[in-house]
Amino acid sequence: MSVLIADDEELTRTGLRALLSAQPDVDVVGEAADGAEVLPLVMRLRPDVVLMDVRMPQVDGIEATRRVRAELSDPPKVVVITTFENDEYVYDALQAGASGFVLKRAPARQIAHAIRLVATSDSVLFPEVVRRLATSRPVRREAARRLAALTQRETDILRRMAKGLTNQEISAELIVSLETVKTHVGNVLAKLGAHNRTQAVILAYEAGLVGPGVSGL
Repeated sequence: MSVLIADDEELTRTGLRALLSAQPDVDVVGEAADGAEVLPLVMRLRPDVVLMDVRMPQVDGIEATRRVRAELSDPPKVVVITTFENDEYVYDALQAGASGFVLKRAPARQIAHAIRLVATSDSVLFPEVVRRLATSRPVRREAARRLAALTQRETDILRRMAKGLTNQEISAELIVSLETVKTHVGNVLAKLGAHNRTQAVILAYEAGLVGPGVSGL
């Protein structure tokens, strides 16, 4: 799978390239030194995944993620890479459409696993810290209003999406066909006005549908 690295620190980019290039199934196709460079490079190189730093001086990773998702009909997956696990910027990047995040200090195999997960499946990569960031905020009425439009089955599907289950895993757990799950997921995204699974899951946490102490699964 092809990867574009976006980070303003040359040493970090060099280190990530070396680590990822050692993986037999990862091909680093390019590097961006700022978020402003990401969209042009994505359009030219068409990577499967962008490994995106959030804090960059001119255009940060949040805005770069928004641009990629807004300009391309089939955008690459975005994995945010950051120094601090409680970085509020991470939450904002996830709201913008990133599929998950990893820490810069994580082992190479963990970073590679994150890239494989978002590139080859329909799961989202939501470590527990992101769940805490989402659930530490007050329940948003707008999020709750959007979720009220879902049927009970669609709500059940969204809960399992929030657990990080793939469509295949949801199909097995609910004992329904994969095509049925895909249809429900599409309906969930449409009703919530979410561009991808990540944004739908964020709304589920903000509405209080899932989170610490919430039952229903």
